[in-house]
Amino acid sequence: MRHTPSYIVTDPQEVKRLIRENPWATIVSNTAKGLVASHYPVILEEGRDEISIVSHVGRPDDRTLELGQHEVMVIIQGPHGYVSPSWYDGSPAVPTWNHVTAHLYGNPEILSDDENWRVLSELVSHFEHELPEPNLLEDNEEYGRRIVSGTVGFRMRVTRFEARAKLSQGKSDEIVDNVMTELEHGEHYSHPGLAAEMHRVHDGRHTDAQHADAPTPTPQPEISDPGIADPETADR
Repeated sequence: MRHTPSYIVTDPQEVKRLIRENPWATIVSNTAKGLVASHYPVILEEGRDEISIVSHVGRPDDRTLELGQHEVMVIIQGPHGYVSPSWYDGSPAVPTWNHVTAHLYGNPEILSDDENWRVLSELVSHFEHELPEPNLLEDNEEYGRRIVSGTVGFRMRVTRFEARAKLSQGKSDEIVDNVMTELEHGEHYSHPGLAAEMHRVHDGRHTDAQHADAPTPTPQPEISDPGIADPETADR
């Protein structure tokens, strides 16, 4: 992940929030046969100081990914989307891609069959309880246990992470407002979820500016905003 200081997220609580709100993850493993990737939902283990996630894979992905043998990377992709230079202030500019992303690293621990059942039951319950009539694994335990036997559960305590929120930082208030308006209500490329992430970063800027002892810094020139063809978006 490219290190751009103004975009880097270091707060573990923000990473936990990103996992809660974006549970569909990509597991990447550098195996003896080369890079392997698979996609599964993950659940954050609440109540821990550390970042810890639990999930499962379908057999034989546990062997293909070499889970438990070495470090893997789990990618959590938050809201992301295209930002057009036509949303700016008319100055020369290039398009870019705003996004919120986290890379989690750790060595997965394989769960026992009983713990895998518990974790999968909690996973199903987590999503089913949004419905008026939840359909839970334990409602048909005999069938559920047959299905679960074809999976392998794991826990990954995150030993390090890299996280990034590229959300038009360094742009003028006018440009930031225009981008958020287009993402919220625009005819093309609207993305309310991405706009919400921008609000989290930018909504305090007017209050901060009023109480600042020094004048607000001059926004970076548009030419410094990397675009679609620039290396800035290579890690989107």
